[in-house]
Amino acid sequence: MVKKLGSTTGRFANATLVRLSEFLSAGYKKGVRPVKDWRTSTIVAIDLMVYSILNVDEKNQVLTTYVWYRQSWTDEFLVWNPEDFDEVKQLSIPTANVWVPDILINEFVDVGKSPDIPYVYVTHDGLVRNYKPIQVVTACTLNIYNFPFDVQKCSLTFQSWLHTIDDINITLMRSPEELSEDKSVFMNQGEWELLHILSNYKIFSVDNDDYYAEMKFHVVIRRRPLFYTVNLLLPSIFLMVMDIVGFYLPPDSGERVSFKITLLLGYSVFLIIVSDTLPATAIGTPLIGDYDLQSECFFSCKNSLSHLTCSLGVYFVVCMALLVISLTETVLIVRLVHKQDLQPPVPHWVKYLVLERAPVLFCIHRKHRLCSRLSSQASDMEHYKDNYGTAQCTIHHTCEIGQRLSQHDREGGLHRLVLPPSREPAPPVMDNILQEVTAIRHFLEKRDRCREVAKEWLQVGYVLDVLLFRVYLVAVVAYSITLGTLWSVWQVA
Repeated sequence: MVKKLGSTTGRFANATLVRLSEFLSAGYKKGVRPVKDWRTSTIVAIDLMVYSILNVDEKNQVLTTYVWYRQSWTDEFLVWNPEDFDEVKQLSIPTANVWVPDILINEFVDVGKSPDIPYVYVTHDGLVRNYKPIQVVTACTLNIYNFPFDVQKCSLTFQSWLHTIDDINITLMRSPEELSEDKSVFMNQGEWELLHILSNYKIFSVDNDDYYAEMKFHVVIRRRPLFYTVNLLLPSIFLMVMDIVGFYLPPDSGERVSFKITLLLGYSVFLIIVSDTLPATAIGTPLIGDYDLQSECFFSCKNSLSHLTCSLGVYFVVCMALLVISLTETVLIVRLVHKQDLQPPVPHWVKYLVLERAPVLFCIHRKHRLCSRLSSQASDMEHYKDNYGTAQCTIHHTCEIGQRLSQHDREGGLHRLVLPPSREPAPPVMDNILQEVTAIRHFLEKRDRCREVAKEWLQVGYVLDVLLFRVYLVAVVAYSITLGTLWSVWQVA
């Protein structure tokens, strides 16, 4: 039987817990490791359960989590016989009154707002259980290149800051399999999803003399991408689809240029609006998060840390580049088919490659429809000239003059009429009429030649527009398939 202490008097005379507490605290030295043989190592069993992911700060590379931390060890000086204390087998005593191992988290960067748990449980065989919730603010290498389909792996390393493995060793309370699959307390309604917790035990040495034990927990989390898909990716995809639809506007109309400029401005405004939604990088020039994304992405992606958000950043930059390329192509085509009076004829090699070979190779069959308006105008002008020539013949025999004009004179663009010798001199008024008619005829012939040249350039512009549109469409589809495949792989992985 344990002798009752003399101090237990008065109202605490029959209090078993008070007697037990006084029995355990009598002569106890909390500053000394609780082993009778100093050669015996204190085995500290630890466990970790993630309760919530509070914050993921990509810019500062900081992860804030709320975990339930459990640790237990054997204190050889806190042992009693339950029969001597009314079968009491466990007791809660203040943490400040017992020895506690100096196990810390190496990745700590800030003191979290953790509740203070002032007690530990002690069993009759000396097992001390210290269970407490901790708000952990730790440094973590966040690699969100795959944003918003990124998976993060952050480490929490527990080790004794001072004691070597000869004094304190670390082990797991549960098996690694049970620890990995345990999600019983995790709040699964936030932005992040807990996949599993991996554990790894290691012994290391700093100076090859003293060896330390550490237990590293790898917390693997995955972002839920639905919010970012709906608010970021789909609007961008819709704008790109509208850019492709804009190619069906006639190439010789100025509306296509205005339409594509409007799309480009709309996409720029879209990037400004969503800049605050996107995560920023850890370097000075954020890849996305402000409007400098477009100019900084390809340069910042060269750095290892700057791979953050590069995937979505490259996506936005490539979409912007495609819109710029589409606008440039439209401007070139409009400039090519723009009618000018002094436009040179289409070179023969261009006619051969673009108007003869390209339509056959790329199955372009409807290029003549774009020129229907010019052709109808040309036919109306021919009809007008024929009627006007008939009216000339009814006035006088001047139709013979037009018939006698050689082909060389027509192509040379003569400005005066060389009249053949006439048997009867024409009146001065008739000479003036003939000169005016001849000048009108040469003007109409010159305009017809200009229209033929413009029609040929319009046909060239149409063929080039179809070819460039197909190249652009293939590039957009290939890029979309590649990026979609990568994001699918990242989502499943």
